[in-house]
Amino acid sequence: MAHDPYQRLDALGIRLHTPSVPSANFLHVVEIGDVLYVSGQGPREASGPVHTGKVGARVSTKDAHQHARIVGINLLAVLHHHLGDLRRVRRIVKLLGMVNCAPDFTEHPEVINGCSDLLVDVLGPDVGKHARSAVGFASLPRQITVEIEMIAAIRPA
Repeated sequence: MAHDPYQRLDALGIRLHTPSVPSANFLHVVEIGDVLYVSGQGPREASGPVHTGKVGARVSTKDAHQHARIVGINLLAVLHHHLGDLRRVRRIVKLLGMVNCAPDFTEHPEVINGCSDLLVDVLGPDVGKHARSAVGFASLPRQITVEIEMIAAIRPA
């Protein structure tokens, strides 16, 4: 039996929301052939609040890990909205995980694992496991804690 991402989302108690309209002159997704380039998403809760602050200063690694998980949910929502069906995702190819962190912070991978683990849990290891970079930045837009962008391969409609 194939892995069904919607059954996994239900089991995890996750509901995908409609993504917000991009805030500037860009798209959430650009589709070229069978590849999707997904713009960076931030840790915005479905109910509206956005997580901000410096990881390693006033934000813990554990909290930022949860923020990266929220970003993973937002990335899945963008994919679902664009494709209409997450089962069309053939493979998550690559993530770029950016952490707004204190200069001496070193736990970037542990933060971005929040997103990576969610993608593998929802999509299964054959589809969800990906190449990845996890890096620190002096700041991110509006001081969000985490931003993650994605490249995904898809199946034809």
